[in-house]
Amino acid sequence: MVTDFSGKKALVVGGTGGIGKEVALGLAERGADITVHGGSSQERLKNTLKAIRETGARGDGFLLPIDSPAAAERIIALSPSPDILVCSWGPFKQGKIEALDLEFWQNMAENNFIFPGTLVSLVLKGMTERNWGRILLFGGTNTDTIRGFTTTAAYSAAKTALGVIAKSVAKAVSSEEVTCNVVCPGLTDTEYTTEELRQYNLSRSPGGQPMSPKEVAQAALAIISNPGISGSVIPVDRGLIL
Repeated sequence: MVTDFSGKKALVVGGTGGIGKEVALGLAERGADITVHGGSSQERLKNTLKAIRETGARGDGFLLPIDSPAAAERIIALSPSPDILVCSWGPFKQGKIEALDLEFWQNMAENNFIFPGTLVSLVLKGMTERNWGRILLFGGTNTDTIRGFTTTAAYSAAKTALGVIAKSVAKAVSSEEVTCNVVCPGLTDTEYTTEELRQYNLSRSPGGQPMSPKEVAQAALAIISNPGISGSVIPVDRGLIL
């Protein structure tokens, strides 16, 4: 287990709130230099960087709306070459499969599969040259294996495909100390959760207890810290089956 990331540079995409913010803080507490990407809120970015710096770690960040997979190139260009990449971003949209149009499918595939896949490709060369790297992607609830979904087929299909990326990276760089994994959180209450969704999470979560961002982040940090875990798709959901 690696518990000290001093001297390592971490990039957390979607790191100004929710699970991403908790992972960024956890990496900062372990000594990493943090670059935080946020989408639109200067206030959330400011508060996140303040919390990171209060741990004694170096923290910097920027805002950049993600409007297409090409945003991955712009994000990497604005960041120090990361030793640790965490992608905690991906829009969630629902719709019955028979009602989805081309634009809906493209949006879910581009944002939840092509965008994180492009990030991985862009950082992998530097990691292999340094012979050290950690990549963590976030899937969706219950997307740790192939399942059917009544209202989230496009979103869940894209998130399930992240497992192929993780397993492909693990196979490609098995001789280097580079890992890539996917965490699939359960129903999680964050500052972005609407009251309607919060009530749904309460009703469907095992024991009536939705996940908290900190709980998911603790599992994510343990995975990042363990060099023996690579190519894995790991549910962190209290055993939830929807």
